[in-house]
Amino acid sequence: MTTLTVDLGERSYPIYIDAGLLGQADLLQQHIPGDSALIVSNETVAPLYLEKVQSMLSGLRHQSVILPDGEKYKNLEILNQIYDALLRNRFDRNTTVIALGGGVVGDMAGFAAASYQRGVHFIQIPTTLLSQVDSSVGGKTGVNHALGKNMIGAFYQPRAVIADTDTLDTLPDRELSAGIAEIIKYGLICNSDFFAWLEQNMQALLERDKKALSYAIEVSCQTKADIVAADEREKGKRALLNLGHTFGHAIENGLGYGEWLHGEAVAAGMCMAAVMSREIGWMSDDDAQRTIRLIEQARLPSKAPATMSTEKFLNLMSVDKKVLNGVIRLVLMKGIGQSLVTSEYKPEDLSKAIALSLAS
Repeated sequence: MTTLTVDLGERSYPIYIDAGLLGQADLLQQHIPGDSALIVSNETVAPLYLEKVQSMLSGLRHQSVILPDGEKYKNLEILNQIYDALLRNRFDRNTTVIALGGGVVGDMAGFAAASYQRGVHFIQIPTTLLSQVDSSVGGKTGVNHALGKNMIGAFYQPRAVIADTDTLDTLPDRELSAGIAEIIKYGLICNSDFFAWLEQNMQALLERDKKALSYAIEVSCQTKADIVAADEREKGKRALLNLGHTFGHAIENGLGYGEWLHGEAVAAGMCMAAVMSREIGWMSDDDAQRTIRLIEQARLPSKAPATMSTEKFLNLMSVDKKVLNGVIRLVLMKGIGQSLVTSEYKPEDLSKAIALSLAS
């Protein structure tokens, strides 16, 4: 088993990565301080793994709440189902909320844990590649609003992340590719050697080679853990993890939440960032083409939806957490593995990059 640590002083926590972790009761229970737990899952994941997690809670009082599956359900109305279960079962401040599922489940369960009785314990058991390499680590929780993605939420760290790689065996191919988008992101923002490794091993990842997947998950989690430890609340370096996300969130909102998977939108967003970085003379055409080529090799979209316009993009991007003093801050690149957060660009450069990136 690989064990990584998110170093946050007294709030530090482990990330466990291995096959066969579901069913290891001691691994889970050592991170549950009280005698009660609520498992939050969804209609897709629960039939596959809920019983295994329930068996890990032997001797503890526990209940489950099963949410509908999909990004379109990541809202305040569905969030209330978690609060209802907590209150109905009279769970107190020493209970533990366990997120069993992908990024949507993790974000919603985490926000419920952060806000129920002003904060209860929280554990992540991510079951998708995207959640294992990204959303389960770092403490970002929240829900969407009709006007913006993840605009309502909190920073709230889990007590542990338990990533059982066996859960990837049941992951649909489209979801696998969506997770690979976030893996590619780590290479682009700060690790050119890892990006080169991905170029050589993309087919192995798509074929679910266990060794390749485990390595990619470990590198991704270690990279994010290091960044979060240095900048937990995104005052500086952590903002680099938003590469492709401002463009991507506009796609998700513009098409309707759930039409594109989050990783698909981020993939197109990273290509848009590469195009813009090239157009303003920061990134070489060769590096921009390598970025686009790897995204396409991962069976991900490299173009923004043809149904969206430049004007629509700009309107949606103006309602984003990265906007500061009315200016859209973007993560752009000087090259592969060299990213920066900037608002030092001309508005016409952004408009041109969007126009060049729209699918024909």
